[in-house]
Amino acid sequence: MASRFYVTTPIYYINDVPHLGTAYTTIAADVLCRYHRLRGHESRMLTGTDEHGLKIQRAAEARGVAPGAHADEIAAVFRATWPKLGCAPDDFIRTSEPRHKKAVQELWSRIKARGDIYLGHYEGLYCVGCEAYYTEKDLEQPGNVCPLHKKPAESVKEESYFFRLSRYGDALLDYYKRNPTFVQPASRLNEVVSFVREGLQDLSVSRTTFEWGIPVPDDPKHVMYVWFDALANYMTALREPEDNTRFWPADVHLVGKDILRFHAVYWPAFLLSAGYGEAELPRQVFAHGFLTYSGQKMSKTLRNTISPVEVATALSEAAAAALPGGPGAAAGAPLVGVDVVRYCLMRAISFGQDGDFSLQDVLSRYGSELGNALGNLLNRVLPFAEEVPAKGALGPLEEELAGAQRQAAAAAATAFDANQPTRALDAIWTVIAAANLYIDKAAPWVAKKTDPARLGTIIATLIEQLEAISVMISPVMPVVAGRMREQLGLPPIAFEEGSDRWPMALPSRAPGEKLHRGSPIFPRLEKEKEAELLARFAPPRPDAEPGKADAKAGAKVDAQAGAKADSKAAPAASGGAEVAAPPARQGKSPVAFDDFARLDLRIGVVTSAERVKKKDRLLDLRVDTGDGAPRRIISGIAASYAPEELVGKRIVVICNLPPRDFGKGLVSEGMLLTAEVEGRVRTITVEDAAPGTPVF
Repeated sequence: MASRFYVTTPIYYINDVPHLGTAYTTIAADVLCRYHRLRGHESRMLTGTDEHGLKIQRAAEARGVAPGAHADEIAAVFRATWPKLGCAPDDFIRTSEPRHKKAVQELWSRIKARGDIYLGHYEGLYCVGCEAYYTEKDLEQPGNVCPLHKKPAESVKEESYFFRLSRYGDALLDYYKRNPTFVQPASRLNEVVSFVREGLQDLSVSRTTFEWGIPVPDDPKHVMYVWFDALANYMTALREPEDNTRFWPADVHLVGKDILRFHAVYWPAFLLSAGYGEAELPRQVFAHGFLTYSGQKMSKTLRNTISPVEVATALSEAAAAALPGGPGAAAGAPLVGVDVVRYCLMRAISFGQDGDFSLQDVLSRYGSELGNALGNLLNRVLPFAEEVPAKGALGPLEEELAGAQRQAAAAAATAFDANQPTRALDAIWTVIAAANLYIDKAAPWVAKKTDPARLGTIIATLIEQLEAISVMISPVMPVVAGRMREQLGLPPIAFEEGSDRWPMALPSRAPGEKLHRGSPIFPRLEKEKEAELLARFAPPRPDAEPGKADAKAGAKVDAQAGAKADSKAAPAASGGAEVAAPPARQGKSPVAFDDFARLDLRIGVVTSAERVKKKDRLLDLRVDTGDGAPRRIISGIAASYAPEELVGKRIVVICNLPPRDFGKGLVSEGMLLTAEVEGRVRTITVEDAAPGTPVF
């Protein structure tokens, strides 16, 4: 792996406020940058603001202020927001800065000198909201309505400079073919390839009808097209105020899928035209999906209403109030909410897919995955010792747990390396589940009475696991990781270039080192407090008819679920009457042995489970089937199991069914084997089989 890592967010357009969507991208970039620092890589993260264009000029005019003053005000809000969400960018670039203006004009001159910019006239359709040109086939009819902003595109006719984009279609297609990971996920690459294959038209790259932009060199009555200006930020930010050009090319541009075309088509074409070689193109453009909030589209009203910083602050206050002694009873408590928001954004939404964020989901994960799983693991260990005990001979239980840790660390690293924080967290939570299961099996409360030496081995084993877990979660939850380490008697994680801190092997603690048991990191919230939070952050009334879209989506999920278990749950008998024995079942027609042998049946361990919001019959499971990272399985067994009943169960999974897309980011990668017992669906379970064990 390269010794340097450079990740960028889009530079955010200042017609809006920082919201859940921009927070999602910025937090993801921060997570990846922190991970690479752990691995000893010289790492850099860039974010910033995109400040030019007709939309900004009009917004400033409407307020009665100069565009520059408007930009200063909004950019300051963005700059101040990211530290409040635990994000630490190394640079914040503004397109109105002199350093950017100078470098963009140099890029223009290089491209023009190669004959790829020429003067002509543009006549066509332009969406001011997108700051993008469209043809009629790109717009909704009648009325040439922008599909994103739902407003008619404006007719534009003016003198314009053009970029010879048509010259680069074949070169781009050839590059995509030889570099299939240039655009991720793969489905987005298919979209880009399809767009380019349709034929590229030369691109209008200047305007004369407004002035708020970077002047074209030697022709100042033209200002540059805002996307020509904006895309260059990823390079211009590396040139000043100090030379950081060693970080180019960027390892990954994180973008929303709505701006993928600009980054995967226009940007590499500009670079090739300017004389940069293929080795100097960005290594990857990763396009994530759209976010909804509690099932609602992120309208401007909703973005202005639901502030991620306010959600994080409210969670911190609720957690602090729940501590023994009241607010502020434990150092760092006011910051826990930031990590909860970071965790839920990275865990709940498969990176690259559309997804939903809701406070109900946040509270559920706070109580189960963070409180009951991670927080409770720490709380179950530290009461047994005030210092690290000596470790004796290791038995099968310790070896099994060490193997789970090695597998989880490797799988999480692979996922982070592939820019997949969701899968990384899935893998990390397998070892958290394994450690909790180890406690149940090792029973330290029994060893305390009968075998103190064995108790020391159990607690020392768990302390090592907790240290490794604190490192692995730190890119996503740096505050929580720090508080864990305080209680474990460990110093903060130190980053050092060339020094890999990732726990591929378990750390070792010297006996006698002090432990410092503290207050719970995730104290249990009262139901009344949860209700207050839900009411406070309830989404505003949607513009559309309430429930209409959800009902449609629900019908799609229910129709596609298809699992045998989904339709088998029967109502419980009432009145004390005996339940009649089920009628004899009609056998099915024989199948060839070869057909049966093609089924990939394996033992899987459920690492997490949760209800699917607004789908009463469905559970969303993560199951370790020996693939390195858990697979996601959507199953209609919610009428028979509470989610917490399934965690830790060893079940039988069909692993080679094609993925089933239920919509809204719900993709199932397998199916559980179940049986109907006395009117209830029950999973087929086994004992003491490793995840991935084949079933014959």
